[in-house]
Amino acid sequence: MQKKVIRKHSQARIDEMVNTIRGEILANLQAVGTYLPSESDLEKRFRLGNNSVRKGLEQLVQEGIIRKIPRVGNIVVGQPSGEQPTVRLGVYNTTDREMELTGLLEQFQKRHPNIRVQTVMIPTNEYAGYIKQHMADGTLDAAIINHHTFRQFSSRQKADLLEPLQPLEQTSGYYPFTTGPFADQGKLLVQPLIFSPLVVGYNRSHLKDRGLSEPEGDWTWNELMELAGKAAIENERFGFCFHLLSRNRWPVFLLQSGIDFTPDREGFYRLPDEVLTECLGVCRELVEQPNVFPTMLSGLDSAAVEWFKDGKVSMIMTTYFSLNQLKHSEMDYDVAPLPYVREKGNLLSVIGAIVSRKSKSKEAAKRLVEFLGSYEAQVVIRSKTLSIPAHREAAEWDGETDVRHPVHFRIFDHMMPTYRLLEHMSLTSKQLSAIQKEFELFLTGLQDGVTMSRRMEQVLQDMNSNQAIE
Repeated sequence: MQKKVIRKHSQARIDEMVNTIRGEILANLQAVGTYLPSESDLEKRFRLGNNSVRKGLEQLVQEGIIRKIPRVGNIVVGQPSGEQPTVRLGVYNTTDREMELTGLLEQFQKRHPNIRVQTVMIPTNEYAGYIKQHMADGTLDAAIINHHTFRQFSSRQKADLLEPLQPLEQTSGYYPFTTGPFADQGKLLVQPLIFSPLVVGYNRSHLKDRGLSEPEGDWTWNELMELAGKAAIENERFGFCFHLLSRNRWPVFLLQSGIDFTPDREGFYRLPDEVLTECLGVCRELVEQPNVFPTMLSGLDSAAVEWFKDGKVSMIMTTYFSLNQLKHSEMDYDVAPLPYVREKGNLLSVIGAIVSRKSKSKEAAKRLVEFLGSYEAQVVIRSKTLSIPAHREAAEWDGETDVRHPVHFRIFDHMMPTYRLLEHMSLTSKQLSAIQKEFELFLTGLQDGVTMSRRMEQVLQDMNSNQAIE
């Protein structure tokens, strides 16, 4: 009877085997020209099955440290000579904080000492354009990318610039809502790494000091505004704020309206002004309460989190990504589900990694991206940040962490049925930007809800007509 070795996380032991053998070769404990122990001996030594041992050996073959001789064994050839491949990885200025990237790259370097990774900080205001240009020029090998930026790639650009990573059917270990948006023709174009819904962060001490109950379960925006009004103290702190005009903030009120932004059979847009006014009116009502909402902070999410951290505001609408600004803070805070107006919709943000199809270090770049999406790396993200790993098992990992998580950190599980992406409303990025201008006029009181609705209809109609002409 053949002995079968089964382990839950064999990848960690494969890595251990690879790192050990590589170290022994580099230290000359396994001399060049000699053969490694047999596969059966390696199985016993590292408590691995035959397939796992072969997978580890194949990695060493690809690194050029050993060479497989059929029907003979694996001969040691030593540290590969030649130029060291360099992977230029484009990142956001917040990537290290959100993913513990520095630590992950150190682990990757230990596993792949022959691969050098160079991070390139990309300006946030030109992220998509920078990636397109430098991938087309072959000067960027991989990049961290969010779903919004991915949407800005045309179908042709996705096909020309992005290297397919793996069949979608092989991504069952990840949450489907993190892989589905990044798939094209059954292939994954972006390796999902982390995700976040919108949540409400609240200062527990502020509520306790005012004799107020903490939010529990589902609640409405009216209930939030009532709580914010009671938590606010004039000339001391505000009740609630968020990055008002962010692409991942104000559209949630459109989403919660339940309106389908698609033209009718005649090609006309017909928006129910009462519903639209009710939902977008929540934002307007918030900013019209000067002791509750600090409008001067509406332009920067980081500023809102800083004020929250400093006790200048009692509640914020934010993401798990932004909460990483608090991962070493001692403040007593927690998170609550996002309130709703008419429907319980929540805008989802997903961040992943791409590989350039034109990269000269494509295999090294793919190996890096594969590592960042591995269970090992995803658990590091779970234990050292407040971001949520895209790998389901890593997200559900319940070991000791290096940062203090809020008590209700796991409410993201409860909210999963409400997760939606911007395309759920059938609006392109350009369409959303165009109707935002009408929303801003409504927000300032320069036009009423009916006018806003008619203007949005006209803007969408004009864009649809221009697209047809082009």
